[in-house]
Amino acid sequence: QLQLVESGGGLVQPGGSLRLSCAASGSTLEYYAIGWFRQAPGKGREWVSCISSSGGITNYADSAKGRFTISRDIDKNTVYLQIDSLEVEDTAVYYCAAYVGGGAYYLASNYRYWGQGTQVTVSS
Repeated sequence: QLQLVESGGGLVQPGGSLRLSCAASGSTLEYYAIGWFRQAPGKGREWVSCISSSGGITNYADSAKGRFTISRDIDKNTVYLQIDSLEVEDTAVYYCAAYVGGGAYYLASNYRYWGQGTQVTVSS
């Protein structure tokens, strides 16, 4: 069974950068499209980005376009989310999960094998 573990979060000042990792085990990412979501305090889980099982197609939420970059290293069985020009509003727990089909790729209900999340805090 696929297992996903996020890492790379932390405390960063506005304008800084972070690279989040989503390491997979139990199966190869070649079989799964992977999505990144985030959840800020008191808010619902928000889709951020996803990458196809081939690695050739990426999609971004409007809030992520221009500052977020999703990528994949199939040899390391890991998906990355690079976040640049961090803003206070990016503060959230970031999760990765595998898309299992059933509808829109931006809906959390179409994902399984959620990781435990990694905290990103943007503050001066």
